[in-house]
Amino acid sequence: MKLTTEQETIPTRTEKVLRWTRRLLFLTGTLALGYVGFTLLDAHLYQVSAKRYLATQLRMEKEPQAVHLARAMKQEDMLGRLDVPRLGLSVAVLQGTSSRSLRLGAGHLADSALPGDVGNTVIAGHRDTFFRELKDVRGQDEIQLQTAAGLFRYRVDWMKVVEPGDISVLSPSNESELTLVTCYPFYFLGAAPQRFVVRAHRY
Repeated sequence: MKLTTEQETIPTRTEKVLRWTRRLLFLTGTLALGYVGFTLLDAHLYQVSAKRYLATQLRMEKEPQAVHLARAMKQEDMLGRLDVPRLGLSVAVLQGTSSRSLRLGAGHLADSALPGDVGNTVIAGHRDTFFRELKDVRGQDEIQLQTAAGLFRYRVDWMKVVEPGDISVLSPSNESELTLVTCYPFYFLGAAPQRFVVRAHRY
């Protein structure tokens, strides 16, 4: 009888472990999907709000070209809106490249030139969200950067893939240029090993 009891108990314990394991995996998956859904919704709502805010600023400003963007902008302040019309890419740009900035939109590298100034304006974005469409960018594509200081238009000069340690693409310039940076390859699973760079000049 003792042997029979042990044989009956072992499967029961195994079933309990399997049942709780399934529940744990289901809960983990649900939480993960919930987090992804929350971050996507949060970013979408921010984009809508930020673009409306910019539109309101532009309506209130009679002479937008006379406004100069303050160098003392705080991290995660709304800087403007970046558009690549041919690609259908439109994204709000925040000041700084903190993880929150890049989760909510594209981020302006704080030490780079401000839009409208002479120099290299650097804007970064995630390849799997707002900058995904850059995979189809072409030479001579128009890029628009709308800020409270005005609308600045750029033409794409070149695109190239660089190593993460190659900071030459961030170097200052004597011309009014725009540099877009995202991770590469676009469909790489995990942390992408390289960077995709787009350089454009103001015209």
